[in-house]
Amino acid sequence: MKRLILPIFVSLLAVISIHAQRPMLHKMSPMLRQQVASKAPAPSICAFVRISGDAEQTLLDNGCRQLARLGDISIASIPADRLSALSRERNVSRIEARRGMHILMDSMAIQLNALPAYAGTGLPQAYTGEGVVMGVMDIGFDLTHPNFYDATATHYRIKRLWDQISADTIGSQLFVGRDYTTKEELLALGCSRDGTFQTHGTHTLGTAAGSGYNSPYRGMAPDADICLVANAVTEDIALIDSADYDKYTYATDALGFKYIFDYADSVGKPCVISFSEGSGQDFQGYDVLFYEMLHQLVGPGHILLASAGNSGHIPSYIHKQPGQHSAGIFIGSSTDRINITTKTTAPFLLRNIYYNAQSTDTLIIDPTWALAMPDSSIIDTTFVVGGKEYFYSITAYPSCYNADEMCYDIQLRTLGRPGYDKHISFEFVGDEADVEVYRVTGDMFISEKNPLLADAECSHTIHSPASAPDVICVGSTSYRTSIINYKGEKRIYDQGTNGQRGPFSSIGPTTDGRIKPDVMAPGVNVISSYSSYYLENNPTASDITWDVEHFDFNGRTYAWNSNSGTSMSTPAAAGAVALWLQAKPTLTPEEVLDVIAHTSFQYDKTLTYPNNLYGYGQIDAYRGLLYILGIDGVEGLSTRQPQHVGFTLDRRGHVTLTFDSPIVHPFNVRVYATSGAQVLRQHFGKGMSTYDLDLTQLPDGIYAIQLNTGHPTTTGSTLIRLSK
Repeated sequence: MKRLILPIFVSLLAVISIHAQRPMLHKMSPMLRQQVASKAPAPSICAFVRISGDAEQTLLDNGCRQLARLGDISIASIPADRLSALSRERNVSRIEARRGMHILMDSMAIQLNALPAYAGTGLPQAYTGEGVVMGVMDIGFDLTHPNFYDATATHYRIKRLWDQISADTIGSQLFVGRDYTTKEELLALGCSRDGTFQTHGTHTLGTAAGSGYNSPYRGMAPDADICLVANAVTEDIALIDSADYDKYTYATDALGFKYIFDYADSVGKPCVISFSEGSGQDFQGYDVLFYEMLHQLVGPGHILLASAGNSGHIPSYIHKQPGQHSAGIFIGSSTDRINITTKTTAPFLLRNIYYNAQSTDTLIIDPTWALAMPDSSIIDTTFVVGGKEYFYSITAYPSCYNADEMCYDIQLRTLGRPGYDKHISFEFVGDEADVEVYRVTGDMFISEKNPLLADAECSHTIHSPASAPDVICVGSTSYRTSIINYKGEKRIYDQGTNGQRGPFSSIGPTTDGRIKPDVMAPGVNVISSYSSYYLENNPTASDITWDVEHFDFNGRTYAWNSNSGTSMSTPAAAGAVALWLQAKPTLTPEEVLDVIAHTSFQYDKTLTYPNNLYGYGQIDAYRGLLYILGIDGVEGLSTRQPQHVGFTLDRRGHVTLTFDSPIVHPFNVRVYATSGAQVLRQHFGKGMSTYDLDLTQLPDGIYAIQLNTGHPTTTGSTLIRLSK
């Protein structure tokens, strides 16, 4: 066995005088530091800037344009060549940018399901999202799908779209792209610019607020108004000029959230936004100002939900405890690089063992040596192991959450597939060191080369911005295991049943130790709308085999499609919140979490809630409404809706109860006011399937109707609104 020790590099650095033109790199997030160092051309960068005093004038003096400001944080368009000058302003304390998100489909397959009442939380008659704005920021919107009209396909519900990657920018006052604000403009446009090869947003919007048009696939808030932002993600990069990449950052996404909330405010309606995208968390501080801006954006009647991510089944975290000599795992990558981040309060050594056909080579690295290098980085240190070149890069920096903790970003690159062409073990060594290791890219796995290295676990995989304290993070539960597609073929995607967590659904805690996700919703085999433009341009795509139906509308062919992932669970939960906002338009994120905490369905009763697998449990739209209205827990009132019975209310106050089959026993009905008082009790005989409940003597208002039939499926309560 050969052992290679990383040499200590001694650099003779010229004494550089500190002068006024040097950029203040410590104020910048890593992407911006790299921009300054590379001097790469970029017309402008969309970034967060924390500025005290007159922010607009400070930005103007430095050739920048303020796009929005909340509190002491501005979103600004900054010319790349003005970053250094802006950083030197005394009243500027931080400049932050990070390139955009990834859509969060299930990484194991592309499928779906979903009746909006899928978990027994079907929509009460009185609450359909009417008077609420459902915001969705996503990619691939088909603006013509009948799912985005009302149920009769006569009333169009999309009120506006900001297409951030639109090339039609003449006359636009927006930072990127342009918006479309009339029915005529939206229908003439047809789809977002990426709509011919993306359809994710068509699906998530349908789950949140689709009318269901001639199908059982109604969304959770089918009468909500709709406001959309088509943002830029890595999947859209082909549509963006490379010179404009830096215009599309987290700050641009924050402008999208603000656009939706501002529209809702302009029409005097509460708003909930569903966001099914995300990126990994980090310790460098990419998210510091982003999270603070989100804190400013949400509040009474402004609620934001985001996907937890689909990495829950992936080993991603190692914790080497103090007193433990070492901990490790094998890591490999299908690309040319492996990336990990470590966090520690004491020095440790990284030991890599390279397994050749008949021998092993050991490389020991002390990451703290990066601290002695310029900008605390060792860049592209080269080693030849077993005749093959490997390149190491190490960057050291204090954690943005705790300055006493030192973090090291470690990258290993080589031609080929490192760790797969030749197995490589990663061990973290140091008796006193408390080391936490986070996978960034690559795969952690156990190898027969040394089965004792098996310390990786599936945790710490929550995506940002779902990890933000003020964003409600949604994970995925499972019910349906298969679908029958439009060709009559059975397609199986079995991730569990009865509301158990989908294995792919990301797991907490967050990198700063908070419990996430917050709540769960069905996200496996969810059926919703698919884009006609996508179907037209991608007729042989693999996900089309998960279409359950094709149909025509206004001369185009549309689809209902089955899909899976936390992308699907997030709009389902957002739609439930829209129903709650209809009941109480001033709900805050804290109040929504309180409702979730008190009313969610908990699949595993052996667990303590909240926890890092399920949060508080699966959202229950109906119980949440009862809780908000103050009648949850009223003695005699069920918190579940009855099944196999319909409730039809006429304008005079008569409610027709229609059962699927004749009732075999006498039963009674009780009616409760929102005060919890029982205001009516009526007995009915057996043998019929239709009954009339007379509420004409009750004043207008919201009431809970409790059926006690003696049968578990038809016993329960539902809400109605009397308005005679």
